[in-house]
Amino acid sequence: MDKKPTVLVIDAGNSFLKIALFENGEITRIQRIKHSEIDKLTQYYDQVGRPQVILTSVLTIEQTKFIFSLFDSCFNVNRETKLPIRINYKTIETLGFDRICNAVAIHSVNSTHKNGGVSIDIGTCIKFDFVDEIGTYQGGSISPGIDLRYKSMNDYTANLPLLNTREKCDLIGKSTHESIQSGVINGIKAEIDQLIQRYSSENGDLTFFVTGGDAQFFDFGGKNGIFVNENLTLIGLYQIYLFNAH
Repeated sequence: MDKKPTVLVIDAGNSFLKIALFENGEITRIQRIKHSEIDKLTQYYDQVGRPQVILTSVLTIEQTKFIFSLFDSCFNVNRETKLPIRINYKTIETLGFDRICNAVAIHSVNSTHKNGGVSIDIGTCIKFDFVDEIGTYQGGSISPGIDLRYKSMNDYTANLPLLNTREKCDLIGKSTHESIQSGVINGIKAEIDQLIQRYSSENGDLTFFVTGGDAQFFDFGGKNGIFVNENLTLIGLYQIYLFNAH
């Protein structure tokens, strides 16, 4: 089997840069860098031997150009990039690259099972993305994440406080704080459970992949057909690189 190239994969998100080093198809190093510490990328790049780089970014054009300037060469994922999946989406020009990467990843990871897959990305927003058994991205859903729900209740009411807790809680809140927390945390869990049931009932045998910064606060372990993979977006980026490197 041919050895796969060493690639530095960078997902430049709204909150931080998530970086992974892939060596022969496996993640061997992973790190998060704050926007204020972007200069550290140069040191990290030197430490890992100045490999090939692939980047997806939601940052400003100026910030993205600066990141580009730190590397000998850098492959940027954009609307013209060839993908290893087909896209069936009405407004592909608005489809986020994180959703595309997640779709590519679940198709790659799930290809041996010959069934469809769904990524559940729990972060700023909660995004479901469905790829069918023949590798076509069919769309999904977007709803507010934990912080957006807390903030909207504080912004649009006169008396509800702003919370940021992510702890598990009882169903029945015994105070206003506990009631808000239950509504957000238990509400999200109920929403996700119900959507998993609907996807399964309407599309048959599916595999679900949970990812995102807030996935750790919800218990999906041990459930049949549901796998937690916090690096799903990075895996998708790596697969896009391999597809375009040939």
